[in-house]
Amino acid sequence: MVNFWKDKNKKQLDPELFDSTAEELAKSICKVYLQNRKRINAPTQIRKFYDEVVRFNGRLKSNPEEFDTLLPHIKMMNAKAAYAMGRDRISEEFKNFISESLKQIKDKDDFNAFAGLFEAFMGYYKFHTEKEEKSTQGGAR
Repeated sequence: MVNFWKDKNKKQLDPELFDSTAEELAKSICKVYLQNRKRINAPTQIRKFYDEVVRFNGRLKSNPEEFDTLLPHIKMMNAKAAYAMGRDRISEEFKNFISESLKQIKDKDDFNAFAGLFEAFMGYYKFHTEKEEKSTQGGAR
């Protein structure tokens, strides 16, 4: 399980959260994508979840007082992840990343940590999927 905080009371994020933690998560989820002939965890599926986080993040930046109203909708990503997994669109690993992260969100700071982690994850995911696709195509694109 990914833990956002080194010390939540002091608002200290885990120093590795946006670096090695995000990269290891991206590598493991990318591995499933490649093993399943690019059918499960396709970047377009992963991007749908990330886009939703970006949308919520934008709303909360402009209206931070809406957090309590938006939290149930944020947590509904669990149901969307379950649905996507049930249709073989995402892996259990990715679903667990979503659900375990959402369990930790109790306030705006938690959501900001999740949004930052997801942003870092997306960068590493793109890097590793592109790198693997190039290597399997012999460098040609």
